[in-house]
Amino acid sequence: MVTWWITTQNQTNVKTANFFRLFCFDLVLLNTLTKEVVKIMKIISFKICPFVQRVTALLESKEIPYEVEYISLSNKPQWFLDISPNGQVPVLITDSGTALFESDAIVEYLDEVSEPIEHHVKPEQRAIDRAWSYMATKNYLVQCSAMRSADNQTLNERASKLGKIFQKAENALKTGPFFKGETLSNIDIAWLPLLHRANIIRSHTGYDFLDGFPKVQAWQHAIMETGLVEKSVANDFEEAFTGFYLSNQTYLGNECNCTSTLDSKCADGSCC
Repeated sequence: MVTWWITTQNQTNVKTANFFRLFCFDLVLLNTLTKEVVKIMKIISFKICPFVQRVTALLESKEIPYEVEYISLSNKPQWFLDISPNGQVPVLITDSGTALFESDAIVEYLDEVSEPIEHHVKPEQRAIDRAWSYMATKNYLVQCSAMRSADNQTLNERASKLGKIFQKAENALKTGPFFKGETLSNIDIAWLPLLHRANIIRSHTGYDFLDGFPKVQAWQHAIMETGLVEKSVANDFEEAFTGFYLSNQTYLGNECNCTSTLDSKCADGSCC
């Protein structure tokens, strides 16, 4: 009787141990599968880059989860150069691990793999939207350069060039609140970095790149009210931005004539 009881107990202990092992294995497997399921996109970024903000603003508008890794453009890590043929940000690492570069290509990819923020856009209108978006992005560095101006004359010359595209937007804007009316579109997303930076400069210095463009100013206000501006940048974005563009090396930073050794950085895009 005793022998039978001991044998039964041993068999029970073995079954319990095996069950426990299988249970632990299932937990590990479940945890692994869960991590794979929630794997999200990653943006490689320089904190004050407008090209990055265009992409992150689109991600935010689509409510697509993502994470951001910041790098220094003055000391680019080799792993970044290995995945970015042009050595520039943004780079988007897809959830499958593929590295995409150039903001235009990234935006197009995001529209292909997710719901558009504006539905039922015909091919002709989509082409027009891309053209207006391109008008904004090709002037990101123009604005960067203007904000880095070392003296008033240089600032006015560069701001005048930037003003030409704001005049075109002024002429095209209707009743608003957004570029195409009531609905947010990819055009708004592309112009968001320009309007955001103009807003910061005005609030800190009183200088308004949008002076004389009331419709664009109203559009800017509508964009700022969406909440996308704050969501699409780091918490310390404004501190980093003003530290660079409103430093004592810029006219806007101290309202004096100064020689800036960093002004040339905006010409090659290394400031943003």
